Amino acid sequence: MLVHKNESPAKPARVVLLGAGGFVAPVLARLLAATQIPVHALSSKQIDLTAEGAGSRLAEELQPSDAVVMVAALTPDKGRDIGTLMKNLRMGENACRALGSARPAHFIYISSDSVYDARLSSLLNEDSTCEPTDLYCLMHIARERMLEQACRATAIPLTVVRPCSIYGPGDTHNSYGPNRFVRTALADGKIKLFGGGEETRHHVYVGDVAELIRLCLVHGSTGVLNAATGHAVSFAEVADRVAAAVGRGVTVEKTPRANPVTHRHFDTSALVKAFPSFRAASLDAGLAQTVAGMSGPS
Repeated sequence: MLVHKNESPAKPARVVLLGAGGFVAPVLARLLAATQIPVHALSSKQIDLTAEGAGSRLAEELQPSDAVVMVAALTPDKGRDIGTLMKNLRMGENACRALGSARPAHFIYISSDSVYDARLSSLLNEDSTCEPTDLYCLMHIARERMLEQACRATAIPLTVVRPCSIYGPGDTHNSYGPNRFVRTALADGKIKLFGGGEETRHHVYVGDVAELIRLCLVHGSTGVLNAATGHAVSFAEVADRVAAAVGRGVTVEKTPRANPVTHRHFDTSALVKAFPSFRAASLDAGLAQTVAGMSGPS
């Protein structure tokens, strides 16, 4: 559950973005700039958070009035092994070191809905049990705990946002779901499903994730928030809607199933209570934006 410091929105003095070269940060940077919030975007080219001494270098970039948003992580497409896990944990360690000396005004960590126990069949919410099923999930759980400890020790307000599967133009991961479906539909005229695509998931448009982060910033929110849509959709339905959005006679192919069918549903009452005026983009609207963005100039 989120707690707001600011009943009325108040712009932070400056927002420092960690992970500026990724998927979400550029969208967030544009949104903040459009609302006249100063942004200092840092990518791995400016500071490699996996490197020795990165914590000290990051601390030099931070000011006490800053709000920091960390969307920096090596995602599963970069590796699922122990080496990738350790690099991600070093990034978290260096972020914590920077917080210990720089002590900014607010810290927002972008985690993942993958932290929740995949065996749970009930509606998931912010209090549901976290249980790692792979090293990527373990990484986010560990970094959340590391940042909780660092922020508690320095009295820095902490927000953890756990998005469901994010899609939209500018995607850098090509993960299974809307992003990959749009790419293959545009490039090959086909979409391949795992099995029949029966699994249901929440698919969140990247612009909505950016807006929820902005709301957390201007309200000085602390706590945990799931970025979910309130409506789970099967991959088969997503594929059909992508095919319709592309509109080129795209074929949807089923493949032999290698894993059991699982579903994931979220209770979004905490999100509605925190930001009652927020409205997530419909899947069709988000897919239309994604297709337009990935199609390039005509």
